[in-house]
Amino acid sequence: MAEFIRGLFGGSKPVPAPPSDAEDDFADYVSAPSPTPIYASSSSSSAPTAASFPDRQTTPTAVPFTKWYRVWERTSPSDFKNEAFIIPFIILLTALHVWGRRKNKRKANLWARTHIPILEKEFASVGHGKTAKERLGRASTSGVVSGAGDRDFSAEGLLKEKTAQEYTTYATGRQNVAFADVTVKLFKRYNPMTLAIEMILSFFFESMRAPRENMEITMYPFDGKEKDLVPVKSKAELDAKESRFKGLPNSGYDGCVWAVVHKEHMKRLRDERYDVSLTATKDHKSLPIWASVMSESAEITETLLTKELVECVEKAGEDEFEYLIVTDQPIDKPLKLDEATPRKRLLLGLRLPTSLEPSAYASTLPLFEYFLRLPDILVSTAHFRPEVTRRIRSTREEEIKKLKKADEGEKAEERRLDAEKKKKEMRDSRLKGLSAEEQRKFLEKEREKGQKKQEKRMSRKA
Repeated sequence: MAEFIRGLFGGSKPVPAPPSDAEDDFADYVSAPSPTPIYASSSSSSAPTAASFPDRQTTPTAVPFTKWYRVWERTSPSDFKNEAFIIPFIILLTALHVWGRRKNKRKANLWARTHIPILEKEFASVGHGKTAKERLGRASTSGVVSGAGDRDFSAEGLLKEKTAQEYTTYATGRQNVAFADVTVKLFKRYNPMTLAIEMILSFFFESMRAPRENMEITMYPFDGKEKDLVPVKSKAELDAKESRFKGLPNSGYDGCVWAVVHKEHMKRLRDERYDVSLTATKDHKSLPIWASVMSESAEITETLLTKELVECVEKAGEDEFEYLIVTDQPIDKPLKLDEATPRKRLLLGLRLPTSLEPSAYASTLPLFEYFLRLPDILVSTAHFRPEVTRRIRSTREEEIKKLKKADEGEKAEERRLDAEKKKKEMRDSRLKGLSAEEQRKFLEKEREKGQKKQEKRMSRKA
């Protein structure tokens, strides 16, 4: 007990006796008992863990060495379950995309095979590349002159792929026509999911248009402005152009809005196009029951609705004809005076047949050819009586008056804002030159004037 108390208070400790010999240094290690094994019990709480043996290191299980390319020795098919679903889906989408693009290109080439030769007969230059004479000369020098069925229209620049579903071409170099734009729109076959969604939405919502395959050609007549629209590079070309146009008849005609429309598209056109909304819709005895006339005057209809046009519309049929429009007004409602300037245009819309045979276009080709000659018919016949032109002009003038009134209101508002801004600048510059007491008096006078104006307004209202 005395030794224990002495040890607590820092007393001297007994010095151990030195070892008797060198071999006694390892006596503790030699005599240490061997560890007893711990067996795992049935309960999870008694299982040995790594924390129970901090002085021991666990070694990973040995993996057999394999070459880098022997993947099958290191993996199993169960490791690729996700890839088994993803890769076939990607392959299917890629195959559908490639098939859709090829199908659209095939349909576009079929349209070009049947229509571009007609455009080349009517226009001096067709396509976005070289002219027809240059292409023919190049083919003759190479010794190969192919027919319409063997031609590559995309390579020749006659048909341009704008997107995977839209192809365009261009034509110029014809009397009475400055140029023509042609657009061929096809289904999104390369994206079946988007195509299906658009079809379903169009079935439930009227505002969504159902996908359709059609072509639209827009011609822009010269309207007596050949000298302004035909480009020249030198004075010699300018003199030659003036002498060439001097002997030609005037290519102008009276502007109007007139259309032959399929009744299925009549409401949509009236809602989407400002020019068509100016017309009145009437059935005509010469047209089929599924077509109607939209015109500003009955005299215009009697002049433009020829027997040949009626036959072409009937031959095109209910399934492929959409509209034929003669207009001089913009598509969108003009909001400024500059937008209300008349610009004459001719438009033809036709649906594309589902068949991939050239004979499928036999019903619409007569209407297409007639449309290309329509500018000549307008120049020779579209000169109406003064009463008709006066009525048409009055409709245009009413719209112009509305635009002028709105424009004058906007200008008056701008002038008012400018005057208020200048008045405020003068007030601020005057306040800067005054002292603090003078500024206080000035602001008090302004406040009193404002109160008096407010009282007068209240008394007038009462």
